Amino acid sequence: MNLIDNLIDIVNNTKRHNPLIHHITNYVTVNDCANVTLAVGASPAMADDEAEVEEFVNIASALLINIGTLNKNVKNSILKAVKKANELEVPVILDPVGVGASKFRKDFINELLETYKISCIRGNISEIKSILNLSSNTKGADASKEDLESIDNTLNIAKELANKLGLVVAITGETDVISDGKRVVTIKNGNYLLPYITGTGCMCSSLVASYCGASNDKIFEATVLGVITMGIAGEIAYENSNNKGLGTFHKELFNAISNFNEDMLIKKANFQEIK
Repeated sequence: MNLIDNLIDIVNNTKRHNPLIHHITNYVTVNDCANVTLAVGASPAMADDEAEVEEFVNIASALLINIGTLNKNVKNSILKAVKKANELEVPVILDPVGVGASKFRKDFINELLETYKISCIRGNISEIKSILNLSSNTKGADASKEDLESIDNTLNIAKELANKLGLVVAITGETDVISDGKRVVTIKNGNYLLPYITGTGCMCSSLVASYCGASNDKIFEATVLGVITMGIAGEIAYENSNNKGLGTFHKELFNAISNFNEDMLIKKANFQEIK
């Protein structure tokens, strides 16, 4: 089965199976993350208390970890949830928001990656470079202009981290790069307004987790699909917002995600498999 056929299969599997996606995420974007999960046919759970995270992992099809508002209580919940997910072979998707911004975040991500199996990491170039201990000029949760690499360098960084940790890496930006260490896909969907809406990266990670939950034997393909979905939705939202501003763009983004289907995927997906 070629890549586009796999992507179509995952779109339909997600709507058919309604996988439960357990989020331990940040309180800035939690509502949008829950809603995009619903929009593609999955079901969100947003439980982050240490007392119940294991029970939610027990019934989840995927676990999404987002450290946007990391604190000591959430840290303990994440460690307990990821441990349980590994025991049950539930895929774990990691969004290392602002990992290079503080020692607390960096130390925690190092602990997480050294101790447990992560299925996929989705981040911007600054976050991915920080995880690899490459020089990075991170700007909070956003990628810095200084960290923007040539596409060849971004490809190499994605492959290096994927091979080092044995997982799928998605670096999102003007051109998105996804690699499992062997395969590489670049994606050129998207719109310049997406970075001006808080949480579009977080929402993209929720899309990835939703698709991984529906097709946990196709983590690479599910990651590609999550990134493509957000990119295509951004393009459609821009077309339908008629320059009315970010509020309308935000609304139309959700409309586009909720209407996303295999026909839109076939017509609008702009990706390349790198041999």
